[in-house]
Amino acid sequence: MKRILVCIILMICATVFTAGVQAQTAAPVELVNPFVDTHKSRWFFFNSASRPFGMVNLSPDTDTRGSWNSGYLYGSSHVRCFSHIHAWQLSGVAVMPTVGEFKGHKGMDAYQSKFTHEGEIAKPGYHKIYLSDYGVWAELTSTTRTGFHKYTFPESRQSYILLDIGAYLGHGPKAHAEAWKISDTAIAGYEIMERTGRRPKDTPVYFYAVFDKPFQEVLMWKDSALVRKSANPERISGHNSGMAVRYETNAGDAVMLKIGISYVSVEQAKLNLDSELAHWNFEQVKQDAFDEWNRMLGRIEVEGGTHERQVKLYTDLWHALLGRRTLSDVDGHYMDMTGDMPRVRRVRTDSDGRPLFPHLNFDAWWGSHWSLNILWSMVYPEVMDAFCNTMVDMYRNGGLIPRGPSGGNYTFVMIGDPSVSFFATAYNKGIRNYDANLMYEGLRKNAFPGGTRDHAGYEHRRNALGGGMSHYVELGYVPQDKEQAGMHSEGAAAMTLEYAWQDWCLAQLAKALDKADDYELFMERSQNYRNLWNPATGYMHPKNRDGSWISDFDPLALRGFVESNAAIYSYFVPHDLPGLISLMGGNKKFSGRLNSAFERSASGGFFRIHSHRDENANWTDYGNQPGTGMAHLFNYSGAPWLTQYWVRRVKDEYSNITPHGGYKDDEDQGQMGALGVLMAIGLFEMDGGAAVNPLYEITSPLFEKITIHLNKDYYPGENFVICTTNDPEKNSYIQKASLNGQNLRSCRFYHDDFVKGGVLKLELGDKPNRKWGVSPPSPKP
Repeated sequence: MKRILVCIILMICATVFTAGVQAQTAAPVELVNPFVDTHKSRWFFFNSASRPFGMVNLSPDTDTRGSWNSGYLYGSSHVRCFSHIHAWQLSGVAVMPTVGEFKGHKGMDAYQSKFTHEGEIAKPGYHKIYLSDYGVWAELTSTTRTGFHKYTFPESRQSYILLDIGAYLGHGPKAHAEAWKISDTAIAGYEIMERTGRRPKDTPVYFYAVFDKPFQEVLMWKDSALVRKSANPERISGHNSGMAVRYETNAGDAVMLKIGISYVSVEQAKLNLDSELAHWNFEQVKQDAFDEWNRMLGRIEVEGGTHERQVKLYTDLWHALLGRRTLSDVDGHYMDMTGDMPRVRRVRTDSDGRPLFPHLNFDAWWGSHWSLNILWSMVYPEVMDAFCNTMVDMYRNGGLIPRGPSGGNYTFVMIGDPSVSFFATAYNKGIRNYDANLMYEGLRKNAFPGGTRDHAGYEHRRNALGGGMSHYVELGYVPQDKEQAGMHSEGAAAMTLEYAWQDWCLAQLAKALDKADDYELFMERSQNYRNLWNPATGYMHPKNRDGSWISDFDPLALRGFVESNAAIYSYFVPHDLPGLISLMGGNKKFSGRLNSAFERSASGGFFRIHSHRDENANWTDYGNQPGTGMAHLFNYSGAPWLTQYWVRRVKDEYSNITPHGGYKDDEDQGQMGALGVLMAIGLFEMDGGAAVNPLYEITSPLFEKITIHLNKDYYPGENFVICTTNDPEKNSYIQKASLNGQNLRSCRFYHDDFVKGGVLKLELGDKPNRKWGVSPPSPKP
């Protein structure tokens, strides 16, 4: 009967949409604009020729020094190289075609080429660009672990392809590099990335390069000088070395190059290449890349909405599936760098020896409970499963569940243990293809002195103290005058608030796993946020060891917080909103105060400029993680119409689809993209979905119809459809709602209803309905 009812509702939706509604006619790949906000990229932000979570992230580099303002910058005038790795604290394998006088040994400043955007094409999986200094058209595509280059040369006896293996790329220099000639069509080698302040160990990457036609000559250089004579003329090594090949070309001749990479060995790099790209059909690989992206992006389909809204949606979704990287090879081998010595390991495989999940590289989950955790658990549960497996494997290998590993290294980026909210969301939504006992053991370890929480930002020493966990356990808060060690170590109040939230997430896992004593322990600790509430100031106020409040308190200052301030962090209690609202005086006062914060920050674009400085402070901030749930808080204070209003205002502020806007600050490996998707489709979870019985919160979407195709390997339903009436572009207030034909008086519904599939129907209007959505959700049976 339910299936018949859902079909009838879908037919009604389809009838409504036939009158003047523009369906999504373009494939998702055609709607993605990779150039959005590329005027100030982070090294890993722009990756055109890449597959979802690809090991290879091949794209033009206009700026090659530094983790910030590097990679591809739209306003730059020169291409310095095309490199294969744009990842969290990883870079490598720079390639560049040149014509005329050989300049490879002189470095990128000498051999870089001017370019313009005329004729340039960038799509998910493909890039085409003209190097005007050399008259060369460069085209790039990839498989997951292999970069595929096509260079169309002018007529010249001096057409070169450079492999600048010793070049400084992104996060730092090379500690060592080596390349050798295999044959007249193949070169192999490796680069060792010098350790950084974030990635604590030198980390190798290996490559195997194959050309589609024999080259006439090999050239080598070291320390800015050509190497003309050598004991081994077909091998070069050194931290500032490189190798190039020369061709004699006619006008229009194309030379193709395939480069497989691996973090394990040259042999594994060749295996990746041979397994994923055994042919030379460039157009086929490009089309395969488009098809894979269309399958992934197409799990969310929309109808209606403006073209600009659709472009921003799919660009956001693309980033959510792009920024974090595969580390393991096609057969599942990967390099474990958690111990004193590197060790080659292998992920779990099926009975035929095929990897069940890849091993992955990622920046911290800090703040992902309001972005990736929600989106992936809804639409891409297999992705969440893979990351869970990586973290459990790292615990098995190195003794800690990570919060942001790089190249198999622990980095201890940011603070706390945000992996616990990630696992709580996954486990409580039924994503469980990993060792749950090991998971819980590792997360529990992190919740006490000696675990991940004790390592404040990038604090690598074994007896780390910067996270202040001994104080947290003893005092119920992290004091501001504790030991200072590691980046963000001064953010004691932020630590307290995040630890309390993470304790609650661990309690949810304990409850799900029938660990009653731990459930009581961590639920009690989750109330530690109250220890920072100062009724005199009306804010979460940093404290000293003796219980005194810090002096000279300013709610807009950074002191005591991490990349944010008390004005924003005082709302960071996603696990106990009734308790927070009570502290702030009840629903009416809470809503008024929060509404005032948005009104005061509107002129600044709901954005706090300079995350690490007090200047230009603001009362809200949608450019960094701690404040990205604030507009949804009204759903819990009896004013869901204000969530509908401010979510739309924020979304409009971040709707720019030019190279000069879109995210305003750090998009952060898909986190801001995922948040943008959630705001566009009108679903959210203040607790990130970590509760034992997860609930979605509803706000008004940007489209007439949204279809989420569910993964049948995880969820029983086929599609979850959201359909609206009365043009959501002009009307942002929900008048009434129904779920599978039943009136919905609450603005929340259960994940269990979502995974069964069905239809959420929303009637919109231009004025708030202050009676809708204020009822609590029905109790879970």
